[in-house]
Amino acid sequence: MTPNPWTKHYPSEVSPELEPVSIRHLPDLIKESSQKYAKTTAFTQVMPNGMNGSLSYEQIDAYSNDFAAYLRDVLGLSQGARVAVQMPNCLAYPIVAFGVLKAGCVLVNTNPLYTAPEMIHQYSDSGAETLVVMDIFADRLEEVISKTGIKAVVTVKISEFFPRIVGGVIRGVQRYWSKTLPKITVEHTSFQTALAQGKDKKSPTSAEGYVDGITSESLAAIQYTGGTTGVSKGAMLSHGNLVYNTLQMISHCGTGMRQGVEVVLTALPLYHIFAFTVNLLGFYHVGARNILVPTPRPPSNLKRAFENYKITWLSGVNTLFNALLNERWFTESPPKHLRASAAGGMALQASVAERWREVTGTPIVEGYGLTESSPVLTFNPLTGMAKDGSIGIPVPSTEVRCVDESGTEVAIGEPGEIVARGPQIMLGYWQRPEDTRDTLRDGWLHTGDIAKMDSDGYFTIVDRKKDMILVSGFNVYPNEVEEQIAAVPGVLEVGVIGVADDRSGEKVQAYVVTTLQAPTADQILAHCRENLAAYKIPQSISFVDELPKSPIGKILRRELRDNVVSAISTEKGA
Repeated sequence: MTPNPWTKHYPSEVSPELEPVSIRHLPDLIKESSQKYAKTTAFTQVMPNGMNGSLSYEQIDAYSNDFAAYLRDVLGLSQGARVAVQMPNCLAYPIVAFGVLKAGCVLVNTNPLYTAPEMIHQYSDSGAETLVVMDIFADRLEEVISKTGIKAVVTVKISEFFPRIVGGVIRGVQRYWSKTLPKITVEHTSFQTALAQGKDKKSPTSAEGYVDGITSESLAAIQYTGGTTGVSKGAMLSHGNLVYNTLQMISHCGTGMRQGVEVVLTALPLYHIFAFTVNLLGFYHVGARNILVPTPRPPSNLKRAFENYKITWLSGVNTLFNALLNERWFTESPPKHLRASAAGGMALQASVAERWREVTGTPIVEGYGLTESSPVLTFNPLTGMAKDGSIGIPVPSTEVRCVDESGTEVAIGEPGEIVARGPQIMLGYWQRPEDTRDTLRDGWLHTGDIAKMDSDGYFTIVDRKKDMILVSGFNVYPNEVEEQIAAVPGVLEVGVIGVADDRSGEKVQAYVVTTLQAPTADQILAHCRENLAAYKIPQSISFVDELPKSPIGKILRRELRDNVVSAISTEKGA
């Protein structure tokens, strides 16, 4: 086998190896972009009704310096202290995230939709001392704070930095119409007060002192895995991990990510590693304008963003692209300036990719990664040869292999577990040495994902190792079955799992969400019989109103297996 066959498919402007990086840490990366694009609009937050607010690179830099000073000189946090951040996409998010990093503290991103037990676990496990939380999610704080090490709480409004009148209207709607502002019963400081106190305390030289001794090996963030296959673990990502992965992504895209030109729609949550690295760090570094949408669901929440801004880039997951394709306003007036769409987080279905190309005239370019790899490992070249259905080729300075159970590399075209190594691979799991040893072996990250590599070095995901279904000794990969069912007209979404069976060990079960022109179970099964081996065909099909999803829209098979949707499902057996 030719070593690293993918290198010959890099575009001419892309080097297989990154040049030595002079950037010491993330504050250096942020400073460089903030100075270069100072007067350029960095972030615009757009509400579903079109109300918006914006901040420039210069303003983001200044406010994040103020927040860093608040953490270190007002709260008295030490270098390395963990700060939990629980916010949707909003103008305050980059200020807080950058401020935490500039303070030499460790960022702990937290899903705003977490329940109290989930918050308690993550705050206690990480040892977070400070919490920055959107006030609409503060109703759980009284139950949580007393059971964790949180000593200080900063509350943020969704309308921070909006024009005064606009912000007042939004606040009034929250308070009197939607009644989404809970009474906060714990001691807290408002975000604007925190910024003002930090500004008063900081000195011209304090910022450099906050990061004195911080290197590429220093811990930058504890990013918790989604917990879709078990207990959520904190991946320790260093400054070097995140700096390198940002530069790897930019380098891999070549001329596809233009300096100071791009307008990227950020619908995926910034607290998720995909959007954090690609949208927040990557597009900030190239001087793009980030259009922030607090929540992409329902998809009509994106309508004003597409109408009012010249979107050139969109990052998303299969369910987001599929949802937009089922919106009349989107299909009748697709974005005119769109140049590229990047998919990750879950398998991109061929039927979705094909229709997206038909509607928008642009491709969805698929990539792959994990929280443990900061996250990007592979991506289809934007200016070179892209292969539909594949996750592309490794980004620069990255090695990827497919191996068998013994760790031996499998032959080209044969399925095996993806293992990877490169500068973006995590330090390990926070306070979980056994899990770290199991996942990081001899410098290689063992992903738990099954893929095939072709002769050109392009990888295609087969499925999650833990999601594989064993039917009478035959391996069935849910992705393959979902791909076929998704191609049936009238199928909106599908999730496939294995359930116990006395005769075959496991059997294939499909959960299907349909459009108004719903197919029958018999029609779905007929299509499966034409395109799948007999042992892969679902034994039963359940039509459901919705499928359980992660914050980024990834379908959660574990929850399907736990029968979470049983209460809303109507069984229509095969």
